[in-house]
Amino acid sequence: MRIAQVAPLAESVPPKLYGGTERVVAWLVDELVSLGHEVTLFASGDSKTTAKLHAVWPQALRLGGPRTDPMVAQAALLEAVALRVTEFDVIHLHIDWLHLPLLSRLGVPFLTTCHGRMDLPGFPDVVRRFPNAPFVSISDNQRAPLSEANWLGTIYHGLPTDLFRPSFEAGSYLAFLGRLTAEKGPEAAIRIAHAARMPLRIAAKVPRGERKYFKERLEPQIDGDQVQLIGEVNDETKRQFLAGAAALLFPIDWPEPFGLVMIEAMACGTPVIAFKSGSVPEVVDDGITGFVVPGEAEAIQAIGRLSGLDRRQVRRHFEKRFTTRRMAQEYLHHYKALSKSTAGEVHAGLRSTLSKDSVPERPLAP
Repeated sequence: MRIAQVAPLAESVPPKLYGGTERVVAWLVDELVSLGHEVTLFASGDSKTTAKLHAVWPQALRLGGPRTDPMVAQAALLEAVALRVTEFDVIHLHIDWLHLPLLSRLGVPFLTTCHGRMDLPGFPDVVRRFPNAPFVSISDNQRAPLSEANWLGTIYHGLPTDLFRPSFEAGSYLAFLGRLTAEKGPEAAIRIAHAARMPLRIAAKVPRGERKYFKERLEPQIDGDQVQLIGEVNDETKRQFLAGAAALLFPIDWPEPFGLVMIEAMACGTPVIAFKSGSVPEVVDDGITGFVVPGEAEAIQAIGRLSGLDRRQVRRHFEKRFTTRRMAQEYLHHYKALSKSTAGEVHAGLRSTLSKDSVPERPLAP
């Protein structure tokens, strides 16, 4: 199949450091290429991929410079996609709602995966305006606030089986990996570690808008001994960080749509102790790949039960449920159905209007 993948421009694909969505897009694209499909990736110019890269913007917006109005870059992204829509059997977009007015009117087969929460104000109104736009959820829980959307199915994220080498030795510390925001639960993780009398290692970035929270609520508790902050990590340092942990703490206080870090830990053979919220009960097999708990007291008790878990079994469950091959094959099922549907046919006049000969491409410069 000829498949277009449209990524956000905030981070490169894959991201240099933090960036869950872009990481998943990178894994999906490479797996589709390995399965023999012709894939074009619309992303920032500093992206690395086995697909054909259409560089929409020279550098990813978060780490690139000079600072750019993101709306300008997004306009360039939509224009780049619009100019090439007739070249693909299906277009898969990972940019939330931005493209819906455009692609819904062009009559081309497209599919949207939203990677964030769906319970925010205004989302139901957007869905009602585009009732036929097809979506795939990344967990059943994610779609609950928008049951009226045209959900084709749920496809869990997957990562390459050889990305992380597992460790089957009992770890010596508890791990926290993610953004340092209140909803991710870093304060709860610190309290749990203290109560369990185990060291806590935090691998995370401090978002620009959360520096006050970090300075006031977290920094005073990071002593460099019992609680250590090691900053953002790349794939190799992340593997070492997760593989050496006794467990990953995931004490979230929000409806997590998926929680990529949970399957990254499982790939390392590391069990997960997570609060029962959002997608957690769908991702963690309680008593096998970790423990799903209602709160801090139960999380502390779960730490005492870690020795009863088999880290080899944790890895086996990862290989069964959360690989890129499984993810790609499930998406391909929907791609093929969409490309064959009459709703996905492009009229001859529209093809002429959108051809490169009739609409010259004028790339925007940052």
